[in-house]
Amino acid sequence: MNMYLNRELILQLLAEKNLTLVGVTKNVSAETIKELINLGVKNIGESKIQEFGEKYPLIKELLETSHCKTHFIGHLQSNKTKKAVELFDVIQSIDSEKIAVKVNDESKKLGKVIDVMIQVNVGNEQQKYGVMPKNVVEFYNTITSLSNINIIGLMCIAPEFPEDESEKTKSYFKMMTRVNKKLNLKFLSMGMSNDYHVAIEEGANMIRVGRRLFS
Repeated sequence: MNMYLNRELILQLLAEKNLTLVGVTKNVSAETIKELINLGVKNIGESKIQEFGEKYPLIKELLETSHCKTHFIGHLQSNKTKKAVELFDVIQSIDSEKIAVKVNDESKKLGKVIDVMIQVNVGNEQQKYGVMPKNVVEFYNTITSLSNINIIGLMCIAPEFPEDESEKTKSYFKMMTRVNKKLNLKFLSMGMSNDYHVAIEEGANMIRVGRRLFS
């Protein structure tokens, strides 16, 4: 659907030093995505491969001319890997060795090295995907030899709290920062519309914001 952009917030977040804004464009029309990119957003995120596949031909040229990167931020199913590698510049949700190997193999076939992030199940929640915090270093060491993926960071989805209790996410973001100190990866992708301000305080240098960017 077409939406109005919250230009003030977008420009404010783009002006933050050492912060990468990923504009989440799930359920957002191609026309609105173009507006977002023209405003200066250099990274967009999608969680549904089929939906993005339909929009992609309409925005492909602008993505290329504006050097805007596409991020896959949803759970990646094995049978969707080929399409994901074709459509996206970054896959933020590597959560198993099987998926890492599949992404690597599909990238090799396309002659590309794709940027990826390890998804961390920071709240040990059964309903969420990701590597448990205590296993992240071991998991990194297991997949780092794959030659067609480039591990650039860690990503998490913190447990959900009501917006006025978003401070409760602090301890989870602190844990992510501690885990990354062992690996020293470039990006810590954490914080969404409800809690991005807390994530930034705790060391996030990449945030994934959707709803707040649109009014």
